[in-house]
Amino acid sequence: MARRPRWGRIPGSRTRRIGRLRIGTRRRGETRTGTRRSGETWSGTRQSGTTRTGPRRIGRTGRIVLCSLLGLLLIAGGAAAYTWHRLNQNITGVELGSLLTPAASATSDLNILVVGSDSRAGKNAARAGGGDDTGRSDTTLLLHVYGGRTKAALVSIPRDTIVDRPACTTSSGRKLAAREGVMFNSVYETGGAPCTVAAVESLGGGLRVNHYVEVGFDGFAELMDAMGGIDVTLAKPIDDKESGLHLAAGKHHLNGQQALDLVRTRHGVGNGSDLGRIQLQHQFLTALIGRITGGKLLTDPARLFGVADAATKSLTTDTALAHVGNLASLAYSMRGLGARDVQMVTLPAQLEQGDEDRLVPDAARVAKVWAALKADRPVPEDALTGTASIPNGIGQVVIPG
Repeated sequence: MARRPRWGRIPGSRTRRIGRLRIGTRRRGETRTGTRRSGETWSGTRQSGTTRTGPRRIGRTGRIVLCSLLGLLLIAGGAAAYTWHRLNQNITGVELGSLLTPAASATSDLNILVVGSDSRAGKNAARAGGGDDTGRSDTTLLLHVYGGRTKAALVSIPRDTIVDRPACTTSSGRKLAAREGVMFNSVYETGGAPCTVAAVESLGGGLRVNHYVEVGFDGFAELMDAMGGIDVTLAKPIDDKESGLHLAAGKHHLNGQQALDLVRTRHGVGNGSDLGRIQLQHQFLTALIGRITGGKLLTDPARLFGVADAATKSLTTDTALAHVGNLASLAYSMRGLGARDVQMVTLPAQLEQGDEDRLVPDAARVAKVWAALKADRPVPEDALTGTASIPNGIGQVVIPG
């Protein structure tokens, strides 16, 4: 019996055969029928004079994203399965079980807890100095994506905020008793991701977290490098003798390490507090969102794969997100978000009496923030004024572009 060819066309069809894999099995003149989405049908032929019923295909933005994802899968020597497997293997998952609440639907409102760890373990030590340690939550952001997923609010929780840590169980199964009056960033050091999620939900008055994402110093810097760096304009110079970051006013092209140094600087802006650094981070993130959505990243398959590879290597996520398909679906559901669609918020707080390095949540204003997010409404302006964490207290430092 003749051997089956490993590559070639099947006579009379538009099918290519790769081993036993057949791509496209429709013969010329054959009518296609089927279901595209729930309740939507289509039919027709692919010949001249084709008739199609049902909704039009996705628009230009959707085609760019889908073509780019296809390019991402094929970029590694045409081995799509290998590429998919490689990206999946990059992601580290953490089991958070019932601490997280699944989103109601693919377009419902969503809360994603994003933690930037200051651990010096592994390559992080070379990025930020110091030796191996567990690390604390250097940056904590709660991203609330509103229903429809075309607008969002990003709430920064200052690391120096005094909170009550609820009873929780660490990833290793160790049970921790509740404790009052601890520094927020120490919660991660003591209890890792599970206790951090529990603390945020407790601080949020019952606001439920749907997903968890964590990134370290090295992961952030490598992601910036994979993107080709970022262009920013500084309205004023940054001179941080503590970290060694010195940038003149004007335009700069920052590589990964420089971008990391910029978002971590405390003494280069404002009065050297964490609040000034958070406001600088908000300005940088606005520039970064503009870079991602306004540049040619989605239409450059080679660079897109590099970014996907760096991003997945840098991430620790809840187990539900620890799969590139789920991450891609989540990203696609938020494809309409732009820099102007994200409201930047710092958790309202006041300086602790007698200690300017500590913050106490402003209970009345914090309650307004959480109430708005739970009702899926924008955070009201009166919740963001009259506190130590007033927006843009450092003025505009980072200008996109």
